[in-house]
Amino acid sequence: MGMLSEFRDFALKGNVLDMAIGVIIGGAFGKIVGSLIEDVIMPVVGLAGNVDFSKATLKLKSADPAIAGSTDIFMRYGTFVTVTINFLILAFILFLVVKAFNTAKKRFETQKPAAAPAGPTVEQKLLTEIRDQLAKR
Repeated sequence: MGMLSEFRDFALKGNVLDMAIGVIIGGAFGKIVGSLIEDVIMPVVGLAGNVDFSKATLKLKSADPAIAGSTDIFMRYGTFVTVTINFLILAFILFLVVKAFNTAKKRFETQKPAAAPAGPTVEQKLLTEIRDQLAKR
C-alpha cells in the first residue's frame, strides 16, 4: 500500500472529520468565552479596584540623561495579571461546561432501558446439549 493510499484511508476515517469539526467549534467557542471574559467579566473585576490591569507597569530603571538614547525600563506585569485572570475564568467556565455535560450524560444513561441479556454462547449451548443427552440415558 502506497503512502498516498494510506493517507487517503486515514483522512477519510470518521475520526478525522469529527476532530476537525471539534477544532472548528472549539475555536468559535474560544472566541465567545474570550469576549465574555474581556468585555463582560474584566470590566466588573476592574471596578473592584478601579484598575485597568493591562496597563499596570513597574519602573525598573530610569533613563540616564548622560547616555544618549537611554530609555526607562518597565516591567509590564499588568498584561500577565490580565492573562492569568482570563485563564482562571476560562478554566472555571470550561469546568462548568464539562460538569453540565457529565450531569446530562448521567441523566440520559439512567433513562435508557437495560439491555437484554445476551443469549448463551456456542460453548454453553453445546454443554447444555451434552447435559440433556446425559440426562436421557
